[in-house]
Amino acid sequence: MKRLFAYFIVGAMILGVLTGWGLNHFLTADQASAAASNLNLITDVFLRLIKMIIAPLVFTTLVAGIAHMEDAASVGRIGVKTMTWFIGASIVSLVLGLVMVQLLQPGANMHLPEAVAASAPAASTDAFSLHGFITHLVPTSIFDAMAKNEILQIVVFSVFVGTAVAALDDKAPAVLHLVEQAASIMLKVTEFVMKLAPFAIFAALASTIATQGLEMLGTYAKFVLGFYGSMGVLWGLLFLAGAVVLGKRVIPLFREIRTPTLLAFSTASSEAAYPRILEALPKVGVRRRIVSFVLPLGYAFNLDGSMLYCTFGTMFIMQAHGVQLSLSQQIFMLLLLMVTSKGIAGIPRASLVVIMATLTYFGLPEAWIAIVLGVDHLLDMGRSATNVVGNSVAAAVVAKWEGELDDMPVGDGPVDGADGAERPATA
Repeated sequence: MKRLFAYFIVGAMILGVLTGWGLNHFLTADQASAAASNLNLITDVFLRLIKMIIAPLVFTTLVAGIAHMEDAASVGRIGVKTMTWFIGASIVSLVLGLVMVQLLQPGANMHLPEAVAASAPAASTDAFSLHGFITHLVPTSIFDAMAKNEILQIVVFSVFVGTAVAALDDKAPAVLHLVEQAASIMLKVTEFVMKLAPFAIFAALASTIATQGLEMLGTYAKFVLGFYGSMGVLWGLLFLAGAVVLGKRVIPLFREIRTPTLLAFSTASSEAAYPRILEALPKVGVRRRIVSFVLPLGYAFNLDGSMLYCTFGTMFIMQAHGVQLSLSQQIFMLLLLMVTSKGIAGIPRASLVVIMATLTYFGLPEAWIAIVLGVDHLLDMGRSATNVVGNSVAAAVVAKWEGELDDMPVGDGPVDGADGAERPATA
């Protein structure tokens, strides 16, 4: 069934490109735009369904995962190891983006149209401060945080609740049982929603190609190819880092996450792949409590593809406009992006907002972001897929460090039982 679903996704991608080309080639611009608008309805409904389940899924799986820890010390220990990996991966992603854009110079000698900065969307950068970021972490209301899908705030609240349940030992078995049942229900709801993924993929690609044509793939060929080449290097580094820690287990890991990665790429949404990763990682021996703890944190703090794009895209824009930064300014830009990229993880097109904030900080017009808007969807597809790969590797590495990476399960049975019981760790 898993292989058949992957075939459906690939087929949907091919059919989407062909349909989009047909609409763009044979219809007038107005007719193609109207057709694209109708197709977007399918994609919008699918993404709204995903957003509908993200908050309760994150809350229930994270609380259940933390509650099964032996004590608060276990939560702290795993949390430190997780954040250590996240910070290291963030630094590597940001530096790699800066190095690659300097080597490739995709924006050099670019002939910009005079009206390039005419109609760029405005964005508020008021929240991009250390004070604003820290205060934003703490929800004033968990219901408001869930309503807005503020993953950072949901994670903070879930950590408190899960730690409290774990600290009560056997005094709250009914609560733990209820949370586990709720997590199982949400996973089943997720299974229903994901059956619609091929339709959303078809509609998303067909709509994009219908309005912009196949030329969108070649308008900024050097920029797009340079970015995807940089992501290829990052994938190689993630694979090598995983191989150092996991050994040969990194190969089945990458094999298992192909479908969620392809889903994230096709929909340009790492959130769409979240439920699939929850299912995939236990199949390679990563215990569910580790998955349930690391993944929500990863979606808030470990967006490797997005951070790579922040430096690559920012420097591309500056190169295109002839702006040169000194070495000290580039280092400061990395530090600035390290902080700002953590505060907007739940915002669609978050990378664009971060880049605009960075341009504003250096006294440059935020309207310059307009030169990347035309190909941003294509780039968003790549960085969404990279975010999935980065978080999957992080979860497996933390499981290995904790001695909670089990043998590969035989068959399709779960690694952990429904009652939360877990198999003993193997050396």
